[in-house]
Amino acid sequence: MALVLTGLAAACVVLFALAVAVGSVGVPVGTTVRSLIGNGAIDPRLDVLVRDVRLPRAVTAAVAGAALGVAGLITQTLFRNPLAEPYVLGVSAGAGLGVALYVTAGTGAAAAFGSSAAAAGVSRAGTVGAAALGAAAVLVLVLVLSRLTRSTVTLLVVGVMLGSLVTALVSLLLVWTDPTTAQRYLQWGLGSVDGVAPADLPLLLGVLVVATAAVAVLAKPLDALLLGDDYATTMGVPVRRVRVVLLLAAAVLAGTVTVFCGPVGFVGIAVPHLARMAVGTPRHRVLVPATVLTGALVGLACAVVGHPPGTATVLPLNVVTSLVGAPVVIAVLLRSRRLTAGAVG
Repeated sequence: MALVLTGLAAACVVLFALAVAVGSVGVPVGTTVRSLIGNGAIDPRLDVLVRDVRLPRAVTAAVAGAALGVAGLITQTLFRNPLAEPYVLGVSAGAGLGVALYVTAGTGAAAAFGSSAAAAGVSRAGTVGAAALGAAAVLVLVLVLSRLTRSTVTLLVVGVMLGSLVTALVSLLLVWTDPTTAQRYLQWGLGSVDGVAPADLPLLLGVLVVATAAVAVLAKPLDALLLGDDYATTMGVPVRRVRVVLLLAAAVLAGTVTVFCGPVGFVGIAVPHLARMAVGTPRHRVLVPATVLTGALVGLACAVVGHPPGTATVLPLNVVTSLVGAPVVIAVLLRSRRLTAGAVG
């Protein structure tokens, strides 16, 4: 198990260097490494490119992938549903609604979309809070509705419908806002890891570390919840309290990534399944760090694919994540169907 985690960590390091090196202007890997460790490149312009543009982009991609992976792991465990994730359940849409309300209220539009204003840090924190509240509201609503049905398909349809409803509310808000803000919001909705300034990275990293630490501490209760609330209660797990903490962690993780990168889909579904395949165990003590590393790996891969070498083309993040995530979702659906057919037979 330790060997698998070490391999994932090593792959993350390699892909991180590659994500910093590739782009419209190619930077040799050796030059990239020298610049990252502080020795400096031969051309000072390459130092600026590596440290101020590509390094924040790579860190954002890794953190966003890890955060969405952990949020997906939380929702899949809480709902005991292999296809649950913040985007499918409408949680990312709820975070987007929180951002839209914050932006259209005129209290941080510039900071929400990458302004370098002096007050950007405070406004960005406010935007993260608004996104987390919106994500939490939708997640709690989905959790309440999940108690009314035991059908996985019904729950997913409910989540999709809630997401559509929230998206419609956002569209209504944008009708009455100024065209410039509306256009920026629509561009933000496509997803990107390029708009994060170095000053924003401590907030992004801090949220991931704190929320993931909370989930890691609750690894044993998570294992118990996989077998149902009744079983967890008999094992002495304070189910209601644990659910609140996990819901808050998932909402903050999804909300924060939504603020910085837009409502990103499929990563939350794909990463937990890829992590389970890598470590071969459902135990969260191993699965949480594996999910963090796998999520970072997927995020960095998406950043590399989204910035084809030698071209000025930048692919929207949601386009790339769909290419990665859709095959995983199809495979999970087919596997579930085979297991069901085997059980019936």
